[in-house]
Amino acid sequence: MPTEQLVVGFDLDMTLVDSADGIVATLVQAHQQVGGGAPGTVVNRERAWPLMGYPLDRIITELMPGVDVERMADTYRSLYSTTGLARNTLLPGVAEAFAAVRAAGGRVLVISAKSEPGVRSVLEAIGLLDHPHRPDLIAGGRFGTAKGELLVVEGASVYVGDHVGDVAAARFAGATSVGVITGPQSADELTAAGADVVLHDLLGFPRWLSGHLAGLSRSHVGN
Repeated sequence: MPTEQLVVGFDLDMTLVDSADGIVATLVQAHQQVGGGAPGTVVNRERAWPLMGYPLDRIITELMPGVDVERMADTYRSLYSTTGLARNTLLPGVAEAFAAVRAAGGRVLVISAKSEPGVRSVLEAIGLLDHPHRPDLIAGGRFGTAKGELLVVEGASVYVGDHVGDVAAARFAGATSVGVITGPQSADELTAAGADVVLHDLLGFPRWLSGHLAGLSRSHVGN
């Protein structure tokens, strides 16, 4: 393989962690506390599911038209640790994916649209701040090309996510885009957005990475 170190980035919500139930429960409670918005607004999983992966402000704006978005977001964040955090569950294959990167001598990044304190609290709650799973870099408050900017800085060659915004991040950085269909967006949607490969979940990532690195090694020798 090439001599430069492998750097792989991962999205958090619905890529590493099934966070949908916690997000929805917190949105429901925040809406009950703050109120306002269009009459008859309903906040439930069915309506929130397609918005998973977007920044919180956009989720609130689309789910609860007419509300005070800033106040709702502040209320959501104040409630999340007691309402949403315990509802997160680790998705299949995360430990194996991180181990595959480390076995190849690589670094693991977690870059999310969720606020950085929120990212750290989720990672801690699901045991991903415990060695040897702890990421080498944790960043929050980034979506789409803003993730891509950090991928460039960190020299990432692969970015893994469940959302078209994650595909955009990888493409911006010139990194290989690996999509997983553990979120609301389909394989067809991720492929149409430009994903280089789409996996069912992270259980398939180690095998894909092995083949990917072998291909890079052959290309490097050929040059």
